[in-house]
Amino acid sequence: MSITVYSKPACVQCDATYRALDRKGISYDVVDLTQDPEALAMIRGLGYLRAPVVIAGDTHWSGFRPDQIGALASSTTER
Repeated sequence: MSITVYSKPACVQCDATYRALDRKGISYDVVDLTQDPEALAMIRGLGYLRAPVVIAGDTHWSGFRPDQIGALASSTTER
């Protein structure tokens, strides 16, 4: 499953999300919303107004969500 974290510089919640994903051993790509207007438009189109936005397959959420990261870790280790 492809996981992408849409973030912005100097974002505390983005940094916390990276650390939590790293601790769980989950690989991900990062897209800087300040540098990619198409990605920003896509994220806004999903209804999100704050970073980070994590998209993992059909699942997506905004903000630092340890519960979602834990569920994601469980689903990636079940394979």
